[in-house]
Amino acid sequence: MTPQVLPFEDFALLDDAECEAIIRQSRERLGARCVVLGHHYQRDEVFKHADFTGDSLKLSRMAADSTAQYIVFCGVHFMAEVADILSRPEQIAILPDLAAGCSMADMANLADVDRCWRELSQVLGDADARVTPVTYINSAADLKAFCGRHEGTVCTSSNAQKILAWSFARREKVLFFPDQHLGRNTGYRMDIPLEDMPVWDYARPNGGLSDDEIRRAKIILWKGYCSVHQMFQPQHIDRFKAEHPETLVIAHPEASFEVCQKADYIGSTEYILNTVRAAPPNTRWLVATELNLVNRLREEVRAQGKDVHFMSPTVCMCSTMFRTDPQHLAWILANLAQGAVVNRIHVSDSDADAARYALNNMLSLN
Repeated sequence: MTPQVLPFEDFALLDDAECEAIIRQSRERLGARCVVLGHHYQRDEVFKHADFTGDSLKLSRMAADSTAQYIVFCGVHFMAEVADILSRPEQIAILPDLAAGCSMADMANLADVDRCWRELSQVLGDADARVTPVTYINSAADLKAFCGRHEGTVCTSSNAQKILAWSFARREKVLFFPDQHLGRNTGYRMDIPLEDMPVWDYARPNGGLSDDEIRRAKIILWKGYCSVHQMFQPQHIDRFKAEHPETLVIAHPEASFEVCQKADYIGSTEYILNTVRAAPPNTRWLVATELNLVNRLREEVRAQGKDVHFMSPTVCMCSTMFRTDPQHLAWILANLAQGAVVNRIHVSDSDADAARYALNNMLSLN
């Protein structure tokens, strides 16, 4: 007999304390059959219930290595897709709120990337012979599959330089999507001039580029960005350091080129956490990444005399990540506890196979 699904309306108006009680009761009933993953950018009320915390790829791999039947990913849509792709066939990936997407990932879709590939082939000949497609892990499964079908790969913010080096060893150019800033900041650190990294505007024919610009390009950057990391500005650093000149600046590579050029350290969320944790006591840090992560890090290292400051004077959190709240998590887990699966994320077999190929190209370098 199919278990009856509990409607979300029964949970939507519960307060956080009521949700917490339901979450804990459901977790006790589920035991090891369920693992809850919490991304670094997740709100504290949800983050505290996670069995594993970290960035998206790390969490997906940890879940796949677990014995859990259910993988509840407190993150955004593309993260749950990666969990589904990398997990075993009997495991089920679930996203608490299907509206939790990623605005950056949405800036590149398969239709636009396919058209870009055709237009590149018109200028360069066979794009498959000259261009390696590289998608940031913050992208939809069908774009990872596109990269797999064209002998490309996936990258993260921590391995982008290694991935670009691998790509250039295979072909002379890279099409990098969806985040232009990660591509530009990484390419520049590899001594690629800015003028050899033009931006492809997917809303314009030939990306708004001339044939000569395409032929000269080393990295063709997609016109995409993370809205959270675009809140940080170089003047924020200048003003803060004018008052606290001893400050060390650390930025995520999704931040703009101008911000990263003023930073003392540039790296992924894990790199930011590990760098500040390992720093000497009584140091001051200005951090350019998502607010929830920065706030937790501030509290964690306060006792060591370290001062951690959020770079933007404006509150800047990932609004789509914020959609996953205690009410949605309680709803998901209460249904699982009675055998009902809601909000399953399943990538088609053909896309999953091609995306897995691209992911494995990346993982083989690690």
